[in-house]
Amino acid sequence: MEPANPADVLIVGYGPTGQVLSILLAQRGWNVTVLEKWPQPYPMPRAVSVDGYAARVLTMAGIGDALGQFGVPGADYVVQNADGQLLLRFGLSSGAGYGPPRSTSVYQPGLEQALSRRGDELATLRVRRGQQVLAIDEHAGGVGVHTRDVVTGETTTVDARWVVGCDGARSVVRAHLATTVTDLDFTVDWMACDLVPHRPADFPPVNIQVADPARPRVAATAGPRHRRWEFMRLATESMETFDTEAQAWQMLELFGVTAEQADLERYAVYRLAARNADRWRRGRVFLAGDAAHQMPPFAGQGMCSGIADAANLAWKLDQALRGADADLLDSYQHERRPEAHRAIVTSVQLGRLICQTDPVAAAHRDQAMAARAQSPAAGNRTQAPPAAPPVPAGGFHQLTPDGAPGRGAGQLLPSAQLRIGNSLVGLDDLVGGEFALLLGNGTPLGTALRDRLSEAGLRVLPICPPGARQVEAGSGVDEAGTLSGWLDSLGATAALVRPDRYLYGAAADGAELSRLVEALLAQLEVRSTVRA
Repeated sequence: MEPANPADVLIVGYGPTGQVLSILLAQRGWNVTVLEKWPQPYPMPRAVSVDGYAARVLTMAGIGDALGQFGVPGADYVVQNADGQLLLRFGLSSGAGYGPPRSTSVYQPGLEQALSRRGDELATLRVRRGQQVLAIDEHAGGVGVHTRDVVTGETTTVDARWVVGCDGARSVVRAHLATTVTDLDFTVDWMACDLVPHRPADFPPVNIQVADPARPRVAATAGPRHRRWEFMRLATESMETFDTEAQAWQMLELFGVTAEQADLERYAVYRLAARNADRWRRGRVFLAGDAAHQMPPFAGQGMCSGIADAANLAWKLDQALRGADADLLDSYQHERRPEAHRAIVTSVQLGRLICQTDPVAAAHRDQAMAARAQSPAAGNRTQAPPAAPPVPAGGFHQLTPDGAPGRGAGQLLPSAQLRIGNSLVGLDDLVGGEFALLLGNGTPLGTALRDRLSEAGLRVLPICPPGARQVEAGSGVDEAGTLSGWLDSLGATAALVRPDRYLYGAAADGAELSRLVEALLAQLEVRSTVRA
């Protein structure tokens, strides 16, 4: 199906970030055009993991059922020294109750194939491969993107109301924005070796970082039947001697891997970077994914951050296209850039720890970290979920009269299941792709307010406590007590959830709930006719 001209949203780049963003928008009925430079999908793996939130977003994009085809639950993240002594452990091997694991090891070509199949199902999504972006012109009410077909040389111009650059580290769209970049000055060369074991059982799932000053290295699972080993180039090695297949096999012997045990799918040397664009939006043009930020792989957050960008931006573009105040789009950078910065900083900190090549400094590090890892409290500390990040200024959340974040603002909705009749249904499935109001047991909701919510298209989902019988059509019973406990932790009886599963705010009583809903509708400038 040919999209309307101009497209509602034009996306440059069809890697995972561009794929997820295009799907989330097309699922809402918008005409989306994607321009991808490469004529064919890249066939080799790059990223090897998604976290629990990214897995939830993939489910929102309609490929949750396919996760087991290209992913397996991730092993705990372990840092050890050259002698195998434990220095650090993060518990990732299981989720917190119902929902995806905290980490899933994925085979990226399989992930992209699943997303491409999903995109093919959407009538308003058009993907044009082999299109190199030459220039971008912004004008009143839209953007013109000039492209050249890499096969035929034919040039065309595609018009759109909004443009998002998901075109990677060498982003043409970022160059158009002419933004400065914050660089955390972490640059080192690593070789990634992707192998297919002849017998996968010979190489059980792992996620090990070996902080060996003689050769920092990594072993990781890269999805079903695939394994990844990575090695740092030492300062004494030239690129010419390091970047060879013979050197790859020599280093693989450090993990006991030989050509008799596995096929080398590819090896590639890449230079790590830690950068964050200072501007993610100008006018009608945005950046997302690696076009906006780059980070070392040690925290496994590169692709996850891009998917989170897509989830955040998709619903805001949706609202802007419906007629809401386009200023809400400024909250995209306010919310996502600080989160990307935290992920970059964490990745750099882990990288500096693992990439230490001074034997004396490494010995001091090992002694200090091994003592902490063996302390009685270490197990509990490493298994605890991360603390909620601070709510960014300028984010799309409820604010108190003095401008502070409101109750629960910025909290992530937990994964949970509710009993509807005789069936258990995932909360994410019930919330869907719009705003949703979760009402705790007995929370009052007047007729006028209910009508306002209905007019605005907001889902109302009454939540009954464990063991309760459903007393209202459409309510769900929180059998495990997950949501009830979460609302109690916020001191709330109701929560207003954004389409990306983060809280706009929460309320402790009926009066606070009324103020919460009215604040949201005012920020969205909801009209009776929300879509032209």
